[in-house]
Amino acid sequence: MSPNSEPSSDDKIPSFFLDDDKTGKNNLDFQNIADETDINETLSNTHTTKAPRITSGIHWPSLVIGAGIAVACIFCGVLMVNMINSETTLVLDETPQKQAEIAKKQSLSLFTDNASPILGNPNAPITMIEFGDYQCTFCNKFFHETENPIITNYIKTGKVKVLFKDFIILGQDSRNAANAAHCANDQKLFWEYHSMLYNNWAGENTGWADLAHLHEFANTLGLDMDVFSTCMSDLKWNELVNLSSKDGQKLGVSGTPTFFVIDQNNDVIKIVGAQHYDVFKQIFDSVLDE
Repeated sequence: MSPNSEPSSDDKIPSFFLDDDKTGKNNLDFQNIADETDINETLSNTHTTKAPRITSGIHWPSLVIGAGIAVACIFCGVLMVNMINSETTLVLDETPQKQAEIAKKQSLSLFTDNASPILGNPNAPITMIEFGDYQCTFCNKFFHETENPIITNYIKTGKVKVLFKDFIILGQDSRNAANAAHCANDQKLFWEYHSMLYNNWAGENTGWADLAHLHEFANTLGLDMDVFSTCMSDLKWNELVNLSSKDGQKLGVSGTPTFFVIDQNNDVIKIVGAQHYDVFKQIFDSVLDE
C-alpha cells in the first residue's frame, strides 16, 4: 500500500484476535467533572432589640463609635450576601483514562490515509481509527483487555470497521515494528503480524521489537523472508509511517492509544486512553441508535 492510498479491506477476522481468555474484566474508577452548583441559601432577618431611651444629652464619642460599628456590620452583611448568592464552581481535572469528547470535524483523509487495511466489513456504519505505538504499554493493555470483545460484538457483526494508524512516540524499535507490520501487509498478513507484535509485547524499549525479533515474528507467520527482509532494509513504508504520525498531530493526538469513532454522517467522537470495553460499547450503541 503506497502512502495516501485508500485502505484495503480484510473481511476475515484473524484468529490471533479471538482469544476470549484475554478479555479484560476490570472496572475503571471514573472521575467526573462537577456541574456548577448554585447555592440557594438566604440570610435570615436579624432580630434587633430596642436600645434604652437616653434622656440625657448626646454622647458624641459613643455615637461615632456606634456609627462605625454599624457601617462595619453593613459591610460584612453585604459581603456575606454576595458570597452566599454567588455561584460556586468545582472543576476537577479530566483524566485521559476517562475522556470521551467530540472532536472538530477534519478532512476524512487525515483519518483514513496512511493506515492499515480495513478490519471488518467496509460497509460497516461505524469506522474506528486507532492511533497506536506497538511498544506502548496502554496500547498493549487495550489489545488484550478491550479489543477482543469489540471484534466479537461489533466487527464480526458488521457494525464497526477498524483502521490502525501509527503514532510513533517510543523510538526506533517502534518505528521498525510499524514498518514490519506494513511489510507483512505486502503479503496480506497485516493484522496477523499486528497481533503477533502485541502477543510478544515485553515492555517499552526492552529489545523485544528489535530487528532480529521482527524477522523472527515474520518467519513464525510463514512470510516470504526474502521479500520481507528486502522490504525492511529498503525502509519501504517508512514515509507512510511518518505521514501517519503527522496526521495524528494534525488531529490533536498527543498520546497513545487515541481513538476516533466516525459515524455515517462523518461526525467524530474522540476517545483518549485504554478505555474499558463498556466505554466503547456505550458510544457504539448511541451512534447506532441515532
